[in-house]
Amino acid sequence: MSREHLAHPAVADAGMRARPEDRLRIVLSFDVEEHHRIEAAAGLEIDADLRRHYAGRVGPATRLLLGMLGERGIRATFFIVGDLACRDPDLVREIHGEGHEIACHGWDHTSILRMSPEALRRDASRAKDALEQITGEVVSGYRAPTFSIVRRTAWAIDVIAEVGFEYDSSIYPVRHDRYGIPDAPRWPFIARGPRLALLELPPASYRVLGMNLPTGGGGYFRLLPSIVLEQTIRQIARRHPIPIATLYFHPWEFDPAQPRLPLTRPSQVRTYVGIASARDKLDALLGRHEFARAVDVASALSPGGDGIGEFVLGSRETE
Repeated sequence: MSREHLAHPAVADAGMRARPEDRLRIVLSFDVEEHHRIEAAAGLEIDADLRRHYAGRVGPATRLLLGMLGERGIRATFFIVGDLACRDPDLVREIHGEGHEIACHGWDHTSILRMSPEALRRDASRAKDALEQITGEVVSGYRAPTFSIVRRTAWAIDVIAEVGFEYDSSIYPVRHDRYGIPDAPRWPFIARGPRLALLELPPASYRVLGMNLPTGGGGYFRLLPSIVLEQTIRQIARRHPIPIATLYFHPWEFDPAQPRLPLTRPSQVRTYVGIASARDKLDALLGRHEFARAVDVASALSPGGDGIGEFVLGSRETE
């Protein structure tokens, strides 16, 4: 992947000074998995008929998003679960055929926290190969299910790099009960594992009162007023040395008619509040900004340049 200096065409002339808003890039991404694979449902007994029903809803929900993006000429990145891709390769080809990036979201959405290094190697390699066989194109990007690259899974950076990925988008610089490295940079950085390193595109967060709030998408997009995400984007544009905001969503979040899982009360709030209005909120967001694919942003960043620093996740002892 070439590493050219990130520049906005509107300010390419020599001697012109780019405003922060001109340098801003917003990565639009979608994590594509069946609804029953979400981390909140881990450990639940879900019968085969319901699993098949959820699988059947992924295509229509994803095509709804493709239609919204197509209307505005927006290209995005789709992190897709390998098992789902193999069962619905036509959907993957359709996404790819419309100019969107196909990236990897693991084989079956198992958290890295429940894997060994060798299990992750098999999982990521299998998913990457499946996606590449379907599209005929190299898959460059990886996002761990449930952002499960954390301090104690620092070894995952080595594995993902060894498998052949060129960038990662799994490290959320926030404090959360399921994921996060709160002291990680909020802008692109080089994530260093025990032996290897990889370019990281962290999901967007909002800095307030000395804390990073997870405002880059998902449930936070549904639960919080739209102004919070707008403030996040504005803060990234004006304060970050590398003004790149990575946003993420899931097709199932735009399917209000889907059957609800028997989750705990807190998980029900996180999972279902705001789904009815999510489509309209996303449509408004798409109309306010320009967006980019993760691979295009990653390709334009220069390791060691553009203010990109290195962040050490852990040592060999974390394995």
